[in-house]
Amino acid sequence: MVAEVIINSTAKKLNRTFDYNIPKELEALIAIGSKVLVPFGSFKSLEEAHVVKIKDSSEFKIKDIAKVETGLTDKQIELANWMAKRYFCNISECIKLMQTPGTRTKNVNKRIQDKKINVIYLKKEFNEINFDIENKKIKSDKQIKILNFIKDNQGCTIPEVETFTDCSRAIINTLIKNKYLELVEKKIERNPLNNKEIENTQNLKLTEEQENAFNEVAKIIDQNEYKQFLLYGVTGSGKTEVYLQLIDKVIKSNKSAIILVPEISLTPQMLDRFISRFGKEQIAVLHSKLSIGERHDEWERIKEEKAKIVIGARSAIFAPVKNLGIIIIDEEHDSSYKSEATPKYNAKEIAKKIAQEEKIPLLLGSATPDITTFYNSDNRKIKLLKLTKRANQSNLPKVEVIDLKQELANGNRSMLSFDLYQEIEKNLKNKLQTILFLNRRGYSTFIMCRNCGYTVKCKNCNISMTYHSYENKLKCHYCGYEEKLVKECPECKSDKIRYFGTGTQKLEQEIHKQFPQAKTIRMDVDTVTKKNSHEEILNKFKNEDIDILIGTQMVVKGHHFPKVTLVGVIAADSSLNIDDYRATERTFQILTQVAGRAGRENLPGKVIIQSYNPENFSIQDAKKQNYEKFYDKEIILRKQLKYPPFCDIIIIGFNSTDETEIKKVSEIAYEYAKNNLNNEEFKIFKPMPSPIDKIQNKYRWRIIIKGNMNERANEVLNNLLKEIYNKDLKNTKITIDVNPNNMA
Repeated sequence: MVAEVIINSTAKKLNRTFDYNIPKELEALIAIGSKVLVPFGSFKSLEEAHVVKIKDSSEFKIKDIAKVETGLTDKQIELANWMAKRYFCNISECIKLMQTPGTRTKNVNKRIQDKKINVIYLKKEFNEINFDIENKKIKSDKQIKILNFIKDNQGCTIPEVETFTDCSRAIINTLIKNKYLELVEKKIERNPLNNKEIENTQNLKLTEEQENAFNEVAKIIDQNEYKQFLLYGVTGSGKTEVYLQLIDKVIKSNKSAIILVPEISLTPQMLDRFISRFGKEQIAVLHSKLSIGERHDEWERIKEEKAKIVIGARSAIFAPVKNLGIIIIDEEHDSSYKSEATPKYNAKEIAKKIAQEEKIPLLLGSATPDITTFYNSDNRKIKLLKLTKRANQSNLPKVEVIDLKQELANGNRSMLSFDLYQEIEKNLKNKLQTILFLNRRGYSTFIMCRNCGYTVKCKNCNISMTYHSYENKLKCHYCGYEEKLVKECPECKSDKIRYFGTGTQKLEQEIHKQFPQAKTIRMDVDTVTKKNSHEEILNKFKNEDIDILIGTQMVVKGHHFPKVTLVGVIAADSSLNIDDYRATERTFQILTQVAGRAGRENLPGKVIIQSYNPENFSIQDAKKQNYEKFYDKEIILRKQLKYPPFCDIIIIGFNSTDETEIKKVSEIAYEYAKNNLNNEEFKIFKPMPSPIDKIQNKYRWRIIIKGNMNERANEVLNNLLKEIYNKDLKNTKITIDVNPNNMA
């Protein structure tokens, strides 16, 4: 028997199969999807590979497979093949996403796979030990104390014995040496939910709208059919309760569920809701802030069907769930469902493919759906389910838009408008909570010499450095490069260095200055570096009488704080001014989502949006919390300008350490695309430097193609990659991304 294998490598030249003989003793162990180790080329060590096909013979002289390990299913291999073609990458890169965490290297770390501890047991029967005590064979009081303790606490650890008996390890070792005690290796499970103790809750009574939505999806579950739904509901309309009751139905049918959430910061509150309803045992959580060991154990629990509900970020869609009954994607509009790293997959597309194959419903939920998703619901490709009222009958918050130009004209140069200042003051007096949203971290966003106009940029990237006051450093948010403060202009030697722009650190300092009595907490990338820091910050804000939460996009989505009655948006224009066709959509989504944090219980909520462009339709429609009005305007503009959903935008990206080579390669790619893609169906723009033309000392160019991606175009672009990589490039890498999140 012969196996066709894919070598685990990112090299484009190795994105093909190689034949290996299956030794007789391994025939029963190897199947499609098995992970194997093979001798490859002139490499001294064995290389990791995956079996993608098994056949009777090979036309080549072939080597034997050396070793077999656990592998993937036929369905996973099929999905990896589909992904590789769809997202223009190697099959092995897709396979990695589906492997158990902690088993993705040739030299597997057994400590990651099996965390083991030594525990102590009595080696002799206690009556025999007692006999030795009575006959003075065991004389030491401390030894007797240890033996009595272990008799009542079999399976305890050495540190536990030391703590509770106040005896040294040397005495324990003597008892082991004399064969009264024995050490036994025991595997322990690392469960990230172990420390959560949450009161049980029951299903709530659904509103009429919630019940209608539940019944529509439940019908498809009963019929074992695929159907895609959009649960479109205003913030606070009870989408999560619908998710909970649908999953309850699936679990009672002995099936499993996957629920994706966009942010790690959203996971703690979502987890608490699910644990209170289903208990810890049935739930597995997967996200990047878990240790590899924790992810390994969660993956294994899912494989063994101990966990029936998987909650996690984008990559949780690849969890090895058996007997899947439903996939739910919460906050489906969120850009984090699209991977920026290779493979550049979209979790919503993967979820759709899995749901179609498993014949189950796919439920997308959002208060501000992605324009393309809502367009597809408008065209009946997706079934639209609406929740128009808040579930607890609370009113949507009152929204006020402040013109910052007018504030400047009135002499107010503070970060807070006069109205926002007054409302914060009122909230502090009434012991109510406030959220202040600013989507820029750091203190100042660029540093400039007022004498000659020199701007401090990262030495590796063509991008402005950001000043971080707490560390007193300048940082690049693209490559992580840091340097000391610039006190003298390197160009003109002037000392007129000034700090412009505003970040969350500067806002926090301003709040301390204007409201010294207020307790504040900040939530941005700089404050959530430690494990569980998201949860700690949210719990502190909820439970420790914190007055003001200052944060970036992390504070916008999905959180429920009963005492938050005021939300202030410091600079609504920051998302409007990005060079992206989705700028107005993202602005509307952010403003609507952040406004939805206010007044979620019985207390009335207020939102103050500060802007230099108060008349922009995305801001005005967010003020009215009117998604459909915004959609009607935006979809007309998209159609006129031919942007998604009326076409796809394909970016062929190049990065290289060699400026001459990158220009040459991008020109070759342009000519190939122009000659092989139908010019009536596709508009191909000439290669140009990217808006950020250098990151991490690598030049960046791109080709933009507009048109509807189809099988023929996919084939042409995959062939383009093969054609260029056959030219043996030394310095230039190419990626292809369809409808990327970041146009820079």
